[in-house]
Amino acid sequence: MKNIEALIDDGGEITVGRIAGIDCAATAADGHNALAMLVRRDGEALNALLKRLDKAIGRYYDTGETTDEINPP
Repeated sequence: MKNIEALIDDGGEITVGRIAGIDCAATAADGHNALAMLVRRDGEALNALLKRLDKAIGRYYDTGETTDEINPP
């Protein structure tokens, strides 16, 4: 999970747990911006959620596009 590692090495953070009434979510932030906010899917393993988070962080690094499953448009 190289993108999670790079984010943390650069002073960012990830959070996994209950957020705003959602039973389980994973978020990533760099201190200034939320890069990704994912909702754990029914039956999804924690490892699979973390892999999706890693990919979402990578997408942010590559394109600047954030991922937000918590606050739909």
